[in-house]
Amino acid sequence: MSRYTGPSWKLSRRLGISLSETGKELAKRPYAPGQHGNQRKKISEYGLQLQEKQKLRHMYGMNERQFATLFKKAGKITEGKHGENFMALLETRLDNLVYRLGLASTRRQARQLVNHGHITVDGKRVDIPSYLVQPEQVIGVKESSRDLAIIKESLENMVTRLDFVSFDADKLEGKLTRLPQRAELNAEIDESFVVEYYNKLG
Repeated sequence: MSRYTGPSWKLSRRLGISLSETGKELAKRPYAPGQHGNQRKKISEYGLQLQEKQKLRHMYGMNERQFATLFKKAGKITEGKHGENFMALLETRLDNLVYRLGLASTRRQARQLVNHGHITVDGKRVDIPSYLVQPEQVIGVKESSRDLAIIKESLENMVTRLDFVSFDADKLEGKLTRLPQRAELNAEIDESFVVEYYNKLG
């Protein structure tokens, strides 16, 4: 399955969650798009598991293969719960951290910045959005990209950052200071459904 490139607000309404985590998508119309979008439908247990998986996958803008591969990687971590470890790994993706630091206003925009070679890790250009950043690695903006309008605009509109990242506005550099705790991540996601979904697949 390829990565979704359609309207993100419509997708947010269909899944019933703000994929940008700002709440803007559901502020005016908190129901699914279409003629019968505001009518409740009974969902099976499998449907709930699939929906929760889709919420998380679309939130981080990943295709199915990438998502499943990272889920397996999380399963190899010996400490902690599989679902929580998976969500922590998702947060360490380079494109996500570019977004969390405020260098981009959306994860989709952050992925584009990384793809186009504007982002560095420990001073070296990294153009792989799925690159997993380790705590204390320095994420920065390439010297020739420091005046990009989308970066300046995103930083101006940045309200607050989560506690597991730090940012130096003068240097345009930030860090993942530690792995996030589950309580710091989206409370609307029930990762246990995602674990059940993949366990059923085998």
